[in-house]
Amino acid sequence: MKPQNFHLITHVLCPYVQRSIIILEEKSIPYCRTDIDLANKPTWFEQTSPMGKVPILLVDETHALFESTVICEYLDEITPGSLHPVDSLEKAYHRAWIEFGSSILSKVASLYNAKEGSCFHILHTEIQNKFRLVESELNGNAFFSGEKFHLIDAVYAPIFRYFDVFDTFTTLNTFDDLPQCLLWKETLKQRQSVRNAVSKDYSKLLIEFLRNRESYISQLIPTRCG
Repeated sequence: MKPQNFHLITHVLCPYVQRSIIILEEKSIPYCRTDIDLANKPTWFEQTSPMGKVPILLVDETHALFESTVICEYLDEITPGSLHPVDSLEKAYHRAWIEFGSSILSKVASLYNAKEGSCFHILHTEIQNKFRLVESELNGNAFFSGEKFHLIDAVYAPIFRYFDVFDTFTTLNTFDDLPQCLLWKETLKQRQSVRNAVSKDYSKLLIEFLRNRESYISQLIPTRCG
């Protein structure tokens, strides 16, 4: 196959961007990256991204792929060694729980945007309940499905990363009674592709972003934090 050039359009904090970078890293695919400010989108981005969102993967500067799931599956399909299970049913099962992961991300966004403490804690309980459903699908392995890293692991790593940052200034105890989720989270945190998916100042940038939300979580961040 003719070598292709990959240019990923990103935002420094986007969890969906992280998914794509993790797959690029896992598959050792060379790529270049351009970060944009989503609050001040450049004209060329608006012309390139039909959904107005990141990530966008430019392939040979001729095709613009959008939606992280599409990007990840495309990258997986064009390279050796699939990060999806071979069995069709198992693959569908993984895809279903990938969608579930996206629903958790949606709740996380609602969590850090919640204005009142009561709403914040209700949302956190809802997130914990979602993780309890995930917990019931895990079997004490390093990753979601055994000892091999799959695409689904790339989806959940950015979700867990939020809670690592939250834990630097709160005591949410999200995974206190979810030992298998905690094991999975800690395993993913150590994986090089996951570490490479964000900049070294990610935590500082996320905390500053949260502080500027003027939401309930903003009030929990100490002045010197970050």
